[in-house]
Amino acid sequence: MSPGPARGRSTGGGSGGPRRGRPARPGTPGSGGPVRRWQLVRAGTDAVPPSTRRFMARARQRRMRAALPWAVAAGVLALAGLVAWTLLGTGLFGVRQVRVEGAKLVTPVEVREAAGVPDDQPLARVDLAAAARRIGALPPVERATVRRDWPDGLVIRVVERKPVAAVPQGERYAVVDRGGVVFRTADEQPPGLPLLRVARPGPDDPDTRAGLAVLAALTPPLRAVLREVDVDGLARINLRLADDRTVFWGDASRGTDKARVAAALLGREADSIDVSAPDVVTFK
Repeated sequence: MSPGPARGRSTGGGSGGPRRGRPARPGTPGSGGPVRRWQLVRAGTDAVPPSTRRFMARARQRRMRAALPWAVAAGVLALAGLVAWTLLGTGLFGVRQVRVEGAKLVTPVEVREAAGVPDDQPLARVDLAAAARRIGALPPVERATVRRDWPDGLVIRVVERKPVAAVPQGERYAVVDRGGVVFRTADEQPPGLPLLRVARPGPDDPDTRAGLAVLAALTPPLRAVLREVDVDGLARINLRLADDRTVFWGDASRGTDKARVAAALLGREADSIDVSAPDVVTFK
């Protein structure tokens, strides 16, 4: 009797034969097929629903609108910083020319030196008020204004003092303006100016102020024949006329009335006219 096949033994030969069961998946190692390599790709626009795309677009717009003011502010600040640096920190707009107007008693060179503004100083950094004060300290200058003339200039406008009288001081004459300020001296009496005889001319001197008040009240006919105003005290002011006549003025009060009465009596034959009390006039 021949022996039958052994139970549990594979009919396919030895242990090296193929295993029965589930076939190998293609693309896996050992399957004998090609190996698949995975790769992420961007989905097409048709893969995103329209509602999602609209939502994302609105979100981007909101972000851009929120960032826009900050971007504009940053740009403005950067531009302002650049402009400020150009004007204040560089000589690009520096002072290169100075124009002086209205100067006759002082020279333009004196005015520029008094202004004290260095060449090439940034025009925006010039202290205009301080420069005007320095120029105004010149004796002949009553006031001054300084303005910028872009891109590189300054314009200085000078208003000089106007002489109203000359005060004898020894062999020289001090020229004063309407405020009593002595702003120049002369070796001879300036033509067209009456003499003002006071001891200490100046804006704070009471005699000077009284004599100038009388001068300011005179009518043109009286001023035309006036030679000098003699202030011997606040209540003893006299006018000396060109024809050697004297007008006793008294104090500086009621100057308009006294000037009107004195001018009306110029045609009278009299060596002296007393208008110290203009309501009761005497002459001889």
